[in-house]
Amino acid sequence: MTAAKLAKVARITALGLAGVLLASCGERNTYVAPPPAEVSVQKPVARKVTLYTEQTGSTAASKKVDLVARVQGFLETINYADGQKVKKDELLFGIEKAPYETSLAIATAAQAQQEALLAQADADLGRQTQLAQRQINSEAKFDDSRAKRNSAAAALDQAKGQVQQAKINLGYTEIKAPFDGIVSARLVDAGSLVGAGGATKLSTILQIDPIYVNFNINEQQVLLVRQQLRSQGLTIKDVGPIPVEIALQTEAGFPHKGRIDYIAPDIDPNTGTLSVRAQLDNKDSLFMPGLFVRVRIATQTDMPALLVPDTSLGNDQQGRYVLVVDDKNIVAQRAVETGDLVEGGLRVIKSGLKPDDRVIVAGMQRAVPGSPVAPRDVVADAAPATGSAQKAKP
Repeated sequence: MTAAKLAKVARITALGLAGVLLASCGERNTYVAPPPAEVSVQKPVARKVTLYTEQTGSTAASKKVDLVARVQGFLETINYADGQKVKKDELLFGIEKAPYETSLAIATAAQAQQEALLAQADADLGRQTQLAQRQINSEAKFDDSRAKRNSAAAALDQAKGQVQQAKINLGYTEIKAPFDGIVSARLVDAGSLVGAGGATKLSTILQIDPIYVNFNINEQQVLLVRQQLRSQGLTIKDVGPIPVEIALQTEAGFPHKGRIDYIAPDIDPNTGTLSVRAQLDNKDSLFMPGLFVRVRIATQTDMPALLVPDTSLGNDQQGRYVLVVDDKNIVAQRAVETGDLVEGGLRVIKSGLKPDDRVIVAGMQRAVPGSPVAPRDVVADAAPATGSAQKAKP
């Protein structure tokens, strides 16, 4: 092949390669729209829920009494171990009895003496009465005999009172448990002089079964509960014992059940709260006085509600929102007013959603308001007819 022909073939080949390269470059620069993002959508769950208010409370003994020595004497016996559980009327402390037994014996003898003097005065008054009826003795002697009789009767009453007082003082030498409970550590050792110059505190006994839980409800919650009751034509007295659920700080949920047994008659103007007390069985002594606990009370029951997964909610400067998909599969941002968090991770939606709305529950990061998506319907997990909600920050 001649040189001219070779040069012509080279030019044709170069032009062909250039055309191929240009064609391939044109294909890469052509914009191809991405497919719509895949998201999961779900209609709001419609069911009745119970709404709760959650408070922090503290435990307290249902009964607490200081055990004191009310009479003077040496402490002879201590009949319990510090921190021991005791039964009602169980002897805890013993003060020397000898001085008080002697006082009782003296008072009893004085009573017997006065009984004898009264018998003598009665007999003398009887004789003077007969003589006065016969007009043998003077009226002055009769009056004197009657006065002596009345004086003897009064002295006998006084002697009986002294006997009673001596018995009471003797009884004070035994300090017994006023109720079932736990006794604190003794403050005085055996052999110490107690009751000198006034009552001496020996220890303290506490009853922790049942145990009290004290907490406060703010004014807004009080008004909400009263409004709910009025709407049903009820009062606090009509609903009977109000149940509460209680949990220790280390426990999940609210495993312990109690009931409200006291509600203060007025709201504290300094704090704007109402004092409430609940009673809780504590047979296993799980609770001790002074613990902080969580308390949950139902404020509304069987309330119809729309719920969505709490994870499907977003936040912006205007507040909470959800992303919904319309009938053309276009994403829209919908502002909503949220309520309480329900067990199962669902959030109550007070306003902003309709039952037929399709809410994006997965793939939110791929959904852009105003853009189309490829929605995939998911079914909400089966739930009971009535759920429970706890107060949480929206």
